Amino acid sequence: MMTYTLLAVALVLLAVTVLGKVRLHDWWIRACEFPRVQIVTLAVITAVAALLLGQGEKQIWILSLCAVVLVLQSYRILPWTRFWPLQVQNAEPGNEERCVTLMVANVLTTNRNSEGLIRQVRDQQPDVLLTLESDQWWGDQLDAAFGDWHTIIRIPMDNLYGMHLYSRLPLEEAEVKYLIQDDIPSIHGWLKLPSGDRIRLHALHPRPPAPSESEESLWRDAELLLVGQEVEKGGYPAIVAGDLNDVAWSRTTRLFCHISGMLDPRRGRGTFSTFHAERWYLRWPLDHVFITEHFTLKDIRRLKAFGSDHFPILVTLCYRPSRKDEHEVPEADSEEVQEASENIREGKEREQGDS
Repeated sequence: MMTYTLLAVALVLLAVTVLGKVRLHDWWIRACEFPRVQIVTLAVITAVAALLLGQGEKQIWILSLCAVVLVLQSYRILPWTRFWPLQVQNAEPGNEERCVTLMVANVLTTNRNSEGLIRQVRDQQPDVLLTLESDQWWGDQLDAAFGDWHTIIRIPMDNLYGMHLYSRLPLEEAEVKYLIQDDIPSIHGWLKLPSGDRIRLHALHPRPPAPSESEESLWRDAELLLVGQEVEKGGYPAIVAGDLNDVAWSRTTRLFCHISGMLDPRRGRGTFSTFHAERWYLRWPLDHVFITEHFTLKDIRRLKAFGSDHFPILVTLCYRPSRKDEHEVPEADSEEVQEASENIREGKEREQGDS
């Protein structure tokens, strides 16, 4: 009986692995891309259990299926381990006037432990604080603590997509845009460093593919890819940050990086998984900071939980365009360019209720 159970588990793990490769927007298919680490763990446990049961034809099938799962999943998650080369090079000491520290925190609207976040902001002293899911109550608490910062952008909303941005540095030409859907805001502007250099900042929180939010990932994908196209066409130094409701190793995020030419500072360093803060067994990287080749990395850290279902993430970047040749920039092929354009067009044309 146990052998049949293990065989069934191995078949399910393989099915989920294969489904993650299907190019459809349905939420339950895209969800298969999230738990890659958990799938690898279950495959290892299943294989070990099969070995303990002894040898036989069914055990060989179980081990073979688990081996396929391990190879396919490891291929995707290895870049976010220390076994992989760094995609973003380490910053050299000094040049503080060309560095910026950014903290991203999904606060969870219903969470009321504002002091837990405020204390960490005061301890870490970021130049920019971006909060997601922040409603009017959260805005009031943050204003009381950081209301004297140079630039403040407030978008309090009760639909889980409110945003607040607090910056000690000037954010010039700042705009709030609704790129794909009229209830999902984003923030865009030119962050002016103490050195006088200007870098483009895009702050996003697209709608996730989940039965309670959206039956498809189309609108999330379209928003990410639209910003990616803008970054690539502009050729400017840029940062894209926020809770992107997608994992670092998904097809959409890989396509976004290819289209935009942006880099992930976690590659070669670790996953820095920010969700779920309370459920260690369901944890993956949802909060992101992507950068163009113009930057090096001084520090990246996941901070302490403060009552939200997300951990905050802290990243210190240094603007060093003279070192951009040290980075291997992702590039999109013609098929990916077409796929991105079609996703953006369809995302703009279709209403969510039409799915």
